[in-house]
Amino acid sequence: MFKTLKTAWGIPEIRKKILFTLFIIAVFRLGCVLTVPFLDTEVIKQWMTEKASNGNFLEYLDILSGGALSKATMFCLGVTPYINASIIIQLLTYALPPLERLQQEGEDGRKKLNQITSFVALGLSAFMSVAYYLTLKKSANAVTYTSGAAGIFTMFVIILSFMAGSTLVIWMGNRINEKGIGNGVSMILFAGIVARIPTDLGQLAAFVIEDANKYFIKVVIYLLIFVAMVVGIVFMNEAERRIPIQYAKRVVGRKQYGGQSTHIPIKVCMSGVMPIIFAMSFMSLPSMFTIFKEPVKDLSVATTGQKIYAYIVNFFSTRSYSYAALYFILIILFNYFYVAIQYNPVEMANNLRQSNGGIPGIRPGKPTSDYIQRVLSKIGLVGAVFLGIVAIFPIIFVNLSKLEHVSSMGGTSILIVVSVAIETVRTLESQLMMRHHKGFLG
Repeated sequence: MFKTLKTAWGIPEIRKKILFTLFIIAVFRLGCVLTVPFLDTEVIKQWMTEKASNGNFLEYLDILSGGALSKATMFCLGVTPYINASIIIQLLTYALPPLERLQQEGEDGRKKLNQITSFVALGLSAFMSVAYYLTLKKSANAVTYTSGAAGIFTMFVIILSFMAGSTLVIWMGNRINEKGIGNGVSMILFAGIVARIPTDLGQLAAFVIEDANKYFIKVVIYLLIFVAMVVGIVFMNEAERRIPIQYAKRVVGRKQYGGQSTHIPIKVCMSGVMPIIFAMSFMSLPSMFTIFKEPVKDLSVATTGQKIYAYIVNFFSTRSYSYAALYFILIILFNYFYVAIQYNPVEMANNLRQSNGGIPGIRPGKPTSDYIQRVLSKIGLVGAVFLGIVAIFPIIFVNLSKLEHVSSMGGTSILIVVSVAIETVRTLESQLMMRHHKGFLG
């Protein structure tokens, strides 16, 4: 990887792209510290410390924004609206025929889908901005003016600031796609998560300074597991199952075509971090209600409804093992769902038959599609179990070690960072290969 970066830096054209990407990331980090007016940042910080903890949805959103959400800055929504819009449009593409036709129209269709995604992201950013403003106003009591003409003016300024920041972040991501290196949205996510790692390392150091006898061994074990998880994620990210393909020989005139042997690569972690995002969004809905209504702590004086509400909140608490078990199951289910909409075994079998190809030992048609489906199911299970272990590891480890506030070094964050780093290096390698390719006139 370092050799690739060194080689790429020596080429002026690629060096300009790298510098442009770093410039956009620097602007993004600057926006993450520019606070929105009419908000009490100290109150917000204290409120987020209490509410955004133990791996809940608020903490997850704070990680994706690079810590900007807990500070209520211009870029506090980050790329979250665009990610959610992309997921929605991607799912609707397989459900709505007009969107499916757009996807099959090539480059023009993809441009139209990107425009639709941008409009949906704008709508989601407006919704999230209003929701976050109401949350800060009613639950955190962090808004300076809440009544009269001043309150209305304050509301518009705060909401429009959140929306403008989110739109600007998405625009910067698109500029990276055009003039920089790698996927723009992924690079901004990468920058936000990596920016929190020094803070989390400082928190681990604070644990050791506070009580070395109690925390030193735990911190060392945590760092060793952190390194092991990075190695495991790199290995699983590169792992793939290759289905052998043999093309039949055919003679046209005096020339012979076909007869080649190749393979269909199927990645073990073919769905990436998407199943974790889906499962986390679903599991976080019950805990989100506690932001607006805390359960009764003394159940002896609680009504039946309050007891039921408290039981549901405890069951879905991010510290509970019931939450971890259900979270693990949902990741497996969502992984199978995501694989099902990404791969169509019947279509793959038909394409092979039309190109005079086949799997050795497997008859064309339905037997081929059944074989591909079995392979996808087995590989999908391995990838889903791995993702589940990565996701629930922080829950189990925090319960056993009592090491909290190290969210950016959790399994999901590591998975995003490593995946983006590998994909960026691949992009650099492909650009280096294209530059050194001599072409027809070389």
